[in-house]
Amino acid sequence: WVAVIVLAIIASVVYFYSRPNAEMPNQDASTKGKIIRIGLSFDSVKIQRWADERDIMVEKAKSLGATVTTFSAEGDDDKQISQIENLISQQVDVIIVVAHDAQAVGPVLTKAQEAGIKVINYDRLTMKGKPDLYLSFDSVKVGEYAARYVVDDAMKAKSVPNIAYVGGSTTDNNSYLVLEGAMSVIDPLVKSGKITLVYNEFTKDWSPSEAYKNFKTFLANGGKVDGVVTAYDGLAYGVIQALGEKNLAGKVPVSGQNGELQAIQRIVQGTQTMTAWKPGKPLAEKAVEAAVAFATGNTPESNGTVKNDTADIRSYLFDPIPVVKGNIDETIIHSGTFTREQIYGSN
Repeated sequence: WVAVIVLAIIASVVYFYSRPNAEMPNQDASTKGKIIRIGLSFDSVKIQRWADERDIMVEKAKSLGATVTTFSAEGDDDKQISQIENLISQQVDVIIVVAHDAQAVGPVLTKAQEAGIKVINYDRLTMKGKPDLYLSFDSVKVGEYAARYVVDDAMKAKSVPNIAYVGGSTTDNNSYLVLEGAMSVIDPLVKSGKITLVYNEFTKDWSPSEAYKNFKTFLANGGKVDGVVTAYDGLAYGVIQALGEKNLAGKVPVSGQNGELQAIQRIVQGTQTMTAWKPGKPLAEKAVEAAVAFATGNTPESNGTVKNDTADIRSYLFDPIPVVKGNIDETIIHSGTFTREQIYGSN
């Protein structure tokens, strides 16, 4: 009778693993019949970076058998909240959010979590809640790099240079992290009398036109500057426009972040000194991989924590890469981000 029982057990196991749609141990959950649904909530896709990374996420999700619903609020907080509520009503598994206002969307993201939806902060850390994961580049290092390259150049040209800092939006926590990094370089030099900080302002909505207007006013009122540290390539563009009207473009070092095509072209032209490059593909793909991990009951990888106003948030941070004229080929072009023709032109 023991032999009969053993044979019955073997027969049951063989049937289980051979029947249609059997759920094999350790099988990828995307093939188990459950469709993983990811919601993407973007502040805006008018900035090329966000449009590019959205497309990377959609393609990566498709390769993993997940579906994606994408919304863009175009800088409207009420609209972003409404779109997130829409994703909640659709009962998506995970929401990846690039917040316009870090404070405003916090409560609705908590509402999503209460509905059993995991929340990933993408590049911008939200407040008033505890997101399940934060994915970004190390914004403190971004600020450090942006300041170091400008200050070093300015100090070579003048004994005590005047340095300006043009920050990002007050609604984005990244602005404060970049500022922290920049001031870790600038403040000690100010205190030791080696540089003078003549301008230190945030810029509404990371707007290049606001940066241009504000810096034009500074220069028109007699402001003198020997180096400009900016928190974003678009802000660098606005500042360089204002400098150009004073015949200073290319004479005053200017930094930025992101590694946008226009910024790389300005570095080639000599009007921008450097950019803290944040390659979008690894970050975007990591976000989708994390979303799929959450949706299948797993814990995605992290490599540290970042504190918001509520708690220490599990995080995965990539290091930015400083790009200057001398390393464009080995960084930007080698990565396939932009082609030689896009950067240098056809000639």
